[in-house]
Amino acid sequence: MKDPIAPVFVFAKKLALPILCGIMAGSLLLGACTAPAGPAQTTEIKIAVLPIIDAMPFYVAAKQGYFTANGVAVTFIPAASAAERDQLIAAGQADGMINDLVSVILYNKQAIQVQTVRFARTASSDTAMYRVLAAKDSGLNTPADLAGVPIGMSQGTVIDYITTRLLEKEGLSAEQIQSIAVPKLNERMALLGAGELKAATLPEPFGTIAQQNGAVILVDDSKYPEFGYSVISFRKAFIDQNPQAVKGFLKAFEQAANDINQKPEEWRALLGENKLVPEALQATYPMPSFQSASVPSEAQFNDVVAWAKMRKLIETSSGYAESVTTKYLPR
Repeated sequence: MKDPIAPVFVFAKKLALPILCGIMAGSLLLGACTAPAGPAQTTEIKIAVLPIIDAMPFYVAAKQGYFTANGVAVTFIPAASAAERDQLIAAGQADGMINDLVSVILYNKQAIQVQTVRFARTASSDTAMYRVLAAKDSGLNTPADLAGVPIGMSQGTVIDYITTRLLEKEGLSAEQIQSIAVPKLNERMALLGAGELKAATLPEPFGTIAQQNGAVILVDDSKYPEFGYSVISFRKAFIDQNPQAVKGFLKAFEQAANDINQKPEEWRALLGENKLVPEALQATYPMPSFQSASVPSEAQFNDVVAWAKMRKLIETSSGYAESVTTKYLPR
């Protein structure tokens, strides 16, 4: 006897097959619609770069692919001087830079144009960034000997600020600290070496070169590291339009800084490849360490403001929170 349920079962089976196929197709389509998105769109960032050792994490980050991994495509725009760097930023041809708080305050004296987002590099008890030196046969041996002596420097800049604060810490009054404008670094070094300048303030590694040629270090910011530092700043308009790109850039910088701190000698070749120190020092100059993700304090900012007002570079200033932010640092 035939099973009366069998035809029904066969019919149900035939009916279920296309339904099952439809469900599977719908699931695949739904899966395609809800699949994880691909990598976020890459944002281009143009960085004005001076030939200074502070920029070393930029090149490590590029070499290691950290920028790309964090969603930014970075282009380095060489700048031969701070003035050229500032022109690139002012014209919108660069988005970010390594600079200093004197520069930031001058940028922002009328409106907020740039914002500092991180320390680039800082002085420490065993690493100087700026040195006040005396010429070889000047007879100057201590900071006190500089009272009333014109010191070669770029006036109205971080060099001027550093010189003032270091010598004040060594007991000189503002009236005793004298300066003479020699804005070009090579000219300042040459005049110091020839004895035509009795004293000058030089950034590293040029202070080391001057010392090797006979100049005498009178004081440097390794003794007062709170005054010696550089920062990373971006145009405020770029930050407002590309906050995630700034975060990605700083995350890449942090990864590169950690690489340098952990294995400094592994990156020595970059000093020569990118002309970060003069050729004569590339094999011997101490590799720097880099501060972890942080920014200058409000006290440091206010001190620069006070100095700039004393120098009559500004009358009023933007606030700390407007010019410096921790918002984009990696957490």
